Amino acid sequence: MMLDKGLVLMSDTRTNSGVDNVSVFRKMHHWSVPGERIVAIMTAGNLATTQGVISQIEERNKAHADRHNSLLEAETMFQVAATVGKLLRETIASSTARNGEEAASTFTASMIVAGQIKGGEPRLFLVYPEGNFIEASFDTPFFQIGETKYGRPIIIRGHDRDMSFEDAVKLLMVSFDSTIKANLSVGLPLDLMVIEAGKFEPAHQRRVKADDAYYQAVSAGWSEALKNAFHALPDYSFYTK
Repeated sequence: MMLDKGLVLMSDTRTNSGVDNVSVFRKMHHWSVPGERIVAIMTAGNLATTQGVISQIEERNKAHADRHNSLLEAETMFQVAATVGKLLRETIASSTARNGEEAASTFTASMIVAGQIKGGEPRLFLVYPEGNFIEASFDTPFFQIGETKYGRPIIIRGHDRDMSFEDAVKLLMVSFDSTIKANLSVGLPLDLMVIEAGKFEPAHQRRVKADDAYYQAVSAGWSEALKNAFHALPDYSFYTK
């Protein structure tokens, strides 16, 4: 999510290959150079694909061998998004080649790339499985990947570019809570990161678990607020003309 003050990111950690094979894996990753850059990636889709891409990024960042391939050497966030897109496309193509074209959809994945490099503004990109990407703007100030339909209406109604980081976190928690209650493929813990413009390091970072007091308060409060709002609406009558 883009704000005037920076970026707010949140991801769940649930992966599953059926109802009897549910696991917890981190879907948010970040790298930073103090005073110079911060890059974060969130993933959705096939776990082997996303782990393969992240592993390649880690190796390239450690090597610093090629400024066009390492996210820590790229000159702009656009170059970062292009590198991630290329890696994602190549990883999917490689997996498909090994397993046959009929398995192509099995290895699909998408990613959100966010961050800031000194000399530029905070930027947010949505990277598709084909490797192409789009950038967030004033007209489209947030991106979602994975299961989106339950939480999206909440963000659309609540998002404001000049809102505080604290309100943005609350909005994302409400959005995720609504999704978690409606879809078993999304689950706690949640990973949260706040990136303040010009700071080049996480301004706030935490993992939100099921027993988190604030999350529980938001979940219960939102449920109660919805009930109260429903009962406050005018009553319907069969005899209304």
